[in-house]
Amino acid sequence: MASAAPGPRGLRWALGPLGLCWALLGPATATTNIVLLLMDDMGWGDLGVFGEPSKETPNLDQMAAEGRLFLDFYTANPLCSPSRAALLTGRLPVRNGFYTTNGHARNAYTPQEIVGGIPDSELLLPELLKKAGYTNKIIGKWHLGHRPQFHPLRHGFDEWFGSPNCHFGPYDGTERPNIPLYRDWDMAGRYYEDFKIDLKTGEANLTQLYLQEALDFISKQQASQQPFFLYWAIDATHAPVYASKQFLGTSQRGLYGDAVREIDDSVGKILKHLQQLGISENTFVFFTSDNGAALISAPKQGGSNGPFLCGKETTFEGGMREPAIAWWPGHIPAGGVSHQLGSVMDLFSTSLSLAGLQPPSDRQIDGIDLLPVILQGQLIDRPIFYYRGNELMAVRAGLYKAHYWTWSNSWEEHSKGIDFCPGQSVAGVTTHTQEEHTHLPLLFHLGRDPGEKYPLRFASEEYQQAVEHLSGLVQQHKATLVPGQPQLNVCDRAVMNWAPPGCEKLGKCLKAPESDPQKCSWPH
Repeated sequence: MASAAPGPRGLRWALGPLGLCWALLGPATATTNIVLLLMDDMGWGDLGVFGEPSKETPNLDQMAAEGRLFLDFYTANPLCSPSRAALLTGRLPVRNGFYTTNGHARNAYTPQEIVGGIPDSELLLPELLKKAGYTNKIIGKWHLGHRPQFHPLRHGFDEWFGSPNCHFGPYDGTERPNIPLYRDWDMAGRYYEDFKIDLKTGEANLTQLYLQEALDFISKQQASQQPFFLYWAIDATHAPVYASKQFLGTSQRGLYGDAVREIDDSVGKILKHLQQLGISENTFVFFTSDNGAALISAPKQGGSNGPFLCGKETTFEGGMREPAIAWWPGHIPAGGVSHQLGSVMDLFSTSLSLAGLQPPSDRQIDGIDLLPVILQGQLIDRPIFYYRGNELMAVRAGLYKAHYWTWSNSWEEHSKGIDFCPGQSVAGVTTHTQEEHTHLPLLFHLGRDPGEKYPLRFASEEYQQAVEHLSGLVQQHKATLVPGQPQLNVCDRAVMNWAPPGCEKLGKCLKAPESDPQKCSWPH
């Protein structure tokens, strides 16, 4: 098993107040294993249990029948990298630095030319779990920075098999290098060269590789009697979508459905493996997605957001509301359905609670502990804040959602065929210019109108009362908000994956161009 390389983070833990705190407390007695299954661009409407008509997710549907289904579960951002940073830190992207100030309300992520990544000042879930004796593995997409200082094994993970970036490509190695896959500290090869993806047929064996990695890790940890955290962050449902040969052509939904069917089969095998090893009652499993389905790629390369408006990149419900299932046999009452407003950031606090740990007290944590909800069916009153880049676009409390800004994307981008709301234009709502509604927010009742099509009348008593409450929550939130240093402002071709660690062993090193830092361009 790989061990973390020595560096300043180890020194910080030894000398910092949090390190002292853990030294005094000692390791937690709780040894509940934690498995977080994070999908990529999978929509709320992609599962049979959420109403997908082809009913091609029997294992996930069974997982829901045996556990608790969350109908109102949200990401922290409608794009991949900020969402993942929020999950692993328990903090909004505007706090942890995963946003840009290069433009107002612009989505930003970590393409391979990005200079930034997860700051050392952030405490990630696996770092904290290590203090309770957990062994931590990430399988799949990291997406929190690809430069050496951002490597997941420097941020609490003990093992990694996967990639730092999306599986875009193929590239010629001159203008751009192909994205590497890593085995722990070193690259194991590159997409399209060593790990094939056939863009014509959609065939790739990656999900099977990721499945086997998960099964092997679980078996090894069970044999060692050591608690573990498995972060299974696979990306088959992110365009270009892929599936292995035995699943190609098996779905009524085409290639995207093939990928979903393979994921469903893999989740079923992971849960069965836990049961066969006799550790299912000691393993908490949570399934969700990083953001809404990418309708711009649908239907061939994208999924469904069910009844909700728009998709990935937007702060309408289709971009932010996610499928979510909690599973823990012997602890979670079977067949439960929750209307709790939940967030991916809650997985941070909930996981710490499972490990017998408290969240860090030296910073604002936005996630809450969902165990009372998951185990007893309680409801916790809390708001959901919808951020797009550096702007708070909307807030939800109860069944009311107020939009303080609306924007799908620019007319310029839309004229190029980039449409985040295909077939769903709502006048005055899915706007192609950034429209501010700070003084008269657009208000929707998501119980009566989950598709955000019918704003409540400004003059109505219902509007006045709801907006007064929501605006108070926004004022309170903004009064205490301290934005982090933005990490997604600077791009430089010289920092691409030209020569990742281990490339010399494989003969895969490429020559980097001269450094030329530029402001990243984020069109939407």
